[in-house]
Amino acid sequence: MSDNITAYLLELYGEEAVEKYSEYIQKDAEQFIRVNSIKTNRAALKKKLSSLYKIETEEVEAIPNALRVLSNHSLTGKTIEHITGEYYVQSLSSMIPALVLQPGSSDRVLDLCSAPGSKTTQLAGLMQNKGTLVVNEIQLDRVKTLVYNLDRMNIMNTGVHHNRGEWLSRFYYNYFDKILVDAPCSGLGIMQKKGEVGNWWSEQKLPGLAELQYKLLVSALRMLKEGGELVYSTCTMTVEENEAVIDKLIKKYPFEILPVELPLKSIETLTQFRGVDFHPSIKDGRRLIPWEIGSEGFFLIKIRKTGFIEQTAKPEISKSRLSFTPFKDLKIHLTKTAALFGIPLDKLAEYKYFLKSNDIFFVDGGFEDDNPDRFNRIGTKFGTFDKNIVIIFHTQAAQVLADTISGSIYDISSMEELKCYLQGGIIKKESGLKGQTVIRFNGVILGTAVIGDSGIKSRFPRAKRTQEIFLDF
Repeated sequence: MSDNITAYLLELYGEEAVEKYSEYIQKDAEQFIRVNSIKTNRAALKKKLSSLYKIETEEVEAIPNALRVLSNHSLTGKTIEHITGEYYVQSLSSMIPALVLQPGSSDRVLDLCSAPGSKTTQLAGLMQNKGTLVVNEIQLDRVKTLVYNLDRMNIMNTGVHHNRGEWLSRFYYNYFDKILVDAPCSGLGIMQKKGEVGNWWSEQKLPGLAELQYKLLVSALRMLKEGGELVYSTCTMTVEENEAVIDKLIKKYPFEILPVELPLKSIETLTQFRGVDFHPSIKDGRRLIPWEIGSEGFFLIKIRKTGFIEQTAKPEISKSRLSFTPFKDLKIHLTKTAALFGIPLDKLAEYKYFLKSNDIFFVDGGFEDDNPDRFNRIGTKFGTFDKNIVIIFHTQAAQVLADTISGSIYDISSMEELKCYLQGGIIKKESGLKGQTVIRFNGVILGTAVIGDSGIKSRFPRAKRTQEIFLDF
C-alpha cells in the first residue's frame, strides 16, 4: 500500500488493522459466482459445473444464489453456462446492496450507476425479471458492457439510459419506489482486485468524489417517491465519501435511516471523525471490512424518504417519436414465428413490443415509461423483418423463450459443431430442416441459425463470439 493509504487507514482503524489489510491484499482473492435464478438454481448449476468442467463449488449459506469456487477458477469465465447467462462472477460484498434494497416485481426501480451490470442483473432476478427496472450509466463504453451483460443474463425488464445521474431527475420526479445508488468512489475497499488504486489514491481527490456522490443522491431523492427506499453503497472505506456525504444530505432533505442486518459480518458506521460529529442515526449504516470477511470492503446505508422535496429544475418534456407497438398490430407476424418454433402465442402476448427501423424489440409486459425515446435500449431484440416482411428470429429471443420452444430445433452432436456455431460459422451437414432453426446443445437453447444449401449458418451474436469457451467434455 502507498504511504497515503497507510496513513489514512492507520488513523481510521489502527495499526493492527492496517497490517491485516496489507496481508490480505497480497493474497489471491477468493472467487464467488451468483447463480442467475431467472435461468437455473444453485443445485443444478453446481452439478453441471462439476461434471462438465471439474469446477467444484460450495453454497454460501448466508447469501441466496451465491457459490464459492473451490477449483479451476480460471475456467469460470469460459463455460457455455457463463456465456448463456446462468451465472455472474461477482464478489460476495457486491451482492449485498441489492439484497438490502429487496425490490419486487411490482416496484418501479432505478439503478442509477449500473455498469457493468452485476447489481443490475441481480436486481432483475429479485424482481423475477418483471416490471420496470430503469438503469443508467454515464460512460458509453460501459453502457456497451452493461447491455452485453443484460443480454447475456436474458434480462427482460430493463430500459437503459446513457446520461449523467445527477441530471436524470429532469425526467423523473417522485417516480421510483426503490433506488440503488452504487456510486463511483475511490475504491479503497477493492485493492486486492485493483491494486492500481494505490498508484493514484490521495485525500486530495476525495472532495471531488464526495461532491459527485452528493449530487447523485440529491437527484435520486428527487426521483424517489415519498415513502420510497434507497440504498447508497460504495466500495471504499473513506469517511468523506460515506458518512460525511450522508450527514450533509440529512441536514437538508427529509429522510430516515433504516437499520439493516447483513448476511456478512459488518460493523457500525462512524458517528464522529476528525472532531466532527455526524447525525446519530448514521450509526445504522454498515461497513464491510475486507480482511474480516474475505471479500471487498463496502459501505452501505438504507434510507426512506419521509417528506416532500421541491423540483427545482423544470422537467424536460418532449413528445416521444418511439412508442410501443400493440401486440395486435404484430399478431399476424408473431403468429408465424410462434407456429414455426412451437411457441404458444399466449406467451408472446405477455410482452410489449416496439420497432426501430426493421428491428423488433420486446420487454416484459409490466415495463412502464411514458417516453421510450429517452432510452438507448429497452428490453432485448426479438428479431428483424426481412425484405419479405418475415421475422428473422434472434438468438436473444430464442434464449429468453427457450422453455417454450418445441419446434424447428437442431441438436448439436459434436464438439466440432459446437465450436463452429459459437464462432459464427457454417456447419456443413444435412439436417433434414430448411429455413430458420434454433440450436440446442446438452438440452440448452444456444441461439438461432438459418439452414440453406451450404449447411447450417450460425446466427450467434457477434458480441458473444469473442468469448473464449473451454470445450473439452
